[in-house]
Amino acid sequence: MKKIFLIVILLLSLQETFACDICGCSSGNYFIGLFPQFRKHFFGTRHTFRSFHSQVAGDPTQFSKDFYQTVELWSGFNIGKKWQVMAFVPYNINRQSSDDGVKNSKGLGDITLIANYKLLDKRTGDKKGNRISQQFWIGGGVKIPTGKFAADPNDIMAEANNQSGTGSVDFLLNAMYTFHINDWGINTNINYKINCSAENFQFGNRFNTSAFIFHSISTAKTTFNPNVGVLYENLRANKLYNSKIQETGGNAVFAAAGVETNFNKMAVGFNAQLPLSQNLSNGQTTTKVKGMVHLTFIF
Repeated sequence: MKKIFLIVILLLSLQETFACDICGCSSGNYFIGLFPQFRKHFFGTRHTFRSFHSQVAGDPTQFSKDFYQTVELWSGFNIGKKWQVMAFVPYNINRQSSDDGVKNSKGLGDITLIANYKLLDKRTGDKKGNRISQQFWIGGGVKIPTGKFAADPNDIMAEANNQSGTGSVDFLLNAMYTFHINDWGINTNINYKINCSAENFQFGNRFNTSAFIFHSISTAKTTFNPNVGVLYENLRANKLYNSKIQETGGNAVFAAAGVETNFNKMAVGFNAQLPLSQNLSNGQTTTKVKGMVHLTFIF
């Protein structure tokens, strides 16, 4: 059964907060999405989820079906014309059903703070009357170990996945670019998360990138922004006492679709992602559908 726990630990390293970051956000490794607009302050709540299935190769009696959720407060505040500070405060709800039984856990996760700097904000037009705008942001942040991490040092590989946090201070780097022409736009994100160790255990670093195409449909008071895109995730192997743990790490590609709706000073949106290809834990783990819904106030 300990082997299946190693696989589940990989899943949680996908989550960063141990119960889903779509993203997320995931934030740096947190999926911020297309909106709210970076020109304004915002505050809101998000609900994100992921589901996984793991099975030890050659032994179908050792399995785990896991469902991770996060209810999260998120906000962003402009400082002058160039800077924005973002904060993510997650509450994690986990359910793991395996050959050892069912385990449920919940609690405050690790709070993340990110600062972004706007390198480019350009608005032009061409001879045909097209309206063109571009924004380019770079930033970085820190994940604070506010979530509970109380794994037994003698059995940390088996217990790390049941914690609300990672127990470590981790660092994030990110870049975001948006190109908009009339009612069409492209949004791209690149994120890298540097994980540090806790109790001699370290989750592997994670790289992810995404590209979305969106279209704005406006009425008198409401703007709809349907969008489609693709996401790529790559995870390095986890480590114990600085040694790589076998059968952890991997990569996955997702197709995504969603809608963002803005009216007055409120935004509502959702996003669903389905795997196109994946190779996690040497094929012993498969990720299922994941998604996000949010309600955000812009001011």
